[in-house]
Amino acid sequence: MKVALIKMQSGEDVIAELVNNDERDVVIINNPIVMVPQGNGQVGFAPWSPFLDDSVKELRIRRSYTVYISEPKAEVVKNYTEIFSPIITPGNAGKIIT
Repeated sequence: MKVALIKMQSGEDVIAELVNNDERDVVIINNPIVMVPQGNGQVGFAPWSPFLDDSVKELRIRRSYTVYISEPKAEVVKNYTEIFSPIITPGNAGKIIT
């Protein structure tokens, strides 16, 4: 899964799985969310398009609507992966003794 930070002309910072960035006029993404400031230097995540039907798997965004596409911070990628991964990973639980 290639997670990308996409800055939109509207000012939104969208975090999404980058499906295809090779087409001339569009960028294809999956599972887009936006970062929302929560105060005290914290950020939360919200659906980029909350009324989008759950059956929609890919979105085609006009390339002209994007300002840039870049790598997000490792912590953002970790949080994004935890949100959309079907695998539940334990926290730092220490050693497993059998």
